[in-house]
Amino acid sequence: MNQAAIIPVLMVIVFVQGQVPPFKETCVTNAYPPSEKSHLVPTYVLNLDLPPTQRWQNLAKDKGSQIKTLLKKFIEFAEDFGNGTVNTIINYLNKQGDSMDTTLPQPYADEMRGIATASGLGLGEVIIYNLFYEVFTVCTSIVAEDNAGKLFHARNLDFGLFLGWDIKNHTWEITEALRPMILNVDYQKGGKTVFKAVHYAGYIGILTAIKPGVFTLSMNERFDLNGGFIGIIEWILGLRSGQWMGFLTRDTLLYSNSYEEAKKNLTMTQMLAPAYFIVGGNSTGQGCVITRDRNKAVDVWNMADAGKWYILETNYDHWKSPLFIDDRRTPANRCMQNMTQNNVGWPGIFNVLSSKPVLNKLTTYTALMQVDAGTLETWLQYCPDPCWPF
Repeated sequence: MNQAAIIPVLMVIVFVQGQVPPFKETCVTNAYPPSEKSHLVPTYVLNLDLPPTQRWQNLAKDKGSQIKTLLKKFIEFAEDFGNGTVNTIINYLNKQGDSMDTTLPQPYADEMRGIATASGLGLGEVIIYNLFYEVFTVCTSIVAEDNAGKLFHARNLDFGLFLGWDIKNHTWEITEALRPMILNVDYQKGGKTVFKAVHYAGYIGILTAIKPGVFTLSMNERFDLNGGFIGIIEWILGLRSGQWMGFLTRDTLLYSNSYEEAKKNLTMTQMLAPAYFIVGGNSTGQGCVITRDRNKAVDVWNMADAGKWYILETNYDHWKSPLFIDDRRTPANRCMQNMTQNNVGWPGIFNVLSSKPVLNKLTTYTALMQVDAGTLETWLQYCPDPCWPF
């Protein structure tokens, strides 16, 4: 979706909510650790030594009813939104999906088939469920370096834009339904961790992850006219030279053994949808934002050319101004500057990501990663009123 289509919808929500841009940030200083320990996301171990059809079996059984409910909401809101392209894709996959496992690369085809079997969904429904995460995320990602050269990578994952704004409760219905679905996944081979990622149950791609001791990775959506829906339609029609974004990130985590390898893979591989990849390494200065169109990188922005000791990305090209009613970049940068490099660490960065409007009604979680220790800590996030819709 392009900015011309986004603005009218967001303006209605903004003025109904009673907030008028530009928004004034509030840089909090005491958000970490959250007082509600129940907001700490649990960890699920995924055994890569199992056949792909069995890897997600237990999780799909446990969360099957919630996945079905959430998928129904996805489809209802997509239909209400009136996007003919979305409706066409959904109808096609609902009818043809069970025969489409040969169109997906392995092991992802078998993993989706396993989830379908365990949850009672059709394969087409599982594909639809996974596609929504490729095109509806708006986020803030930060890689920062402390005075000793240690790198920290953190991100807010905001999800649910356009999907069911509740005027009475000032919440996004999909955002509220997603939080119980969030978990950390420890991908293991031979009983040893290969990488760790944050998932919504039932989604097998990766939006946030760490390969301990090697690199960290997050993905933010990039709005573009030649966007994800075009890539999805091409894939349905048999033009499959581009990778699904979530499969590309998983392959990168599995097969790339350095920051530079990951950077190259995320820069060069053709994809279904445009994106921003935010990558952190394990050595001083290793942080970048890779701005992607569907075919290749249009820009690689290194930390040395950004804030020197940090780099920050939301959902707009760094060389352009953000959408004036969705400027999380300016408040986030102000809070980073207020924090200073002296306070880089999980508490300081978590505070930045918990500061409104960086924290907003769409925010489902904040993930914190430190590459040397190999740690991933994820917290459910809530934004009490008064709070911005996005």
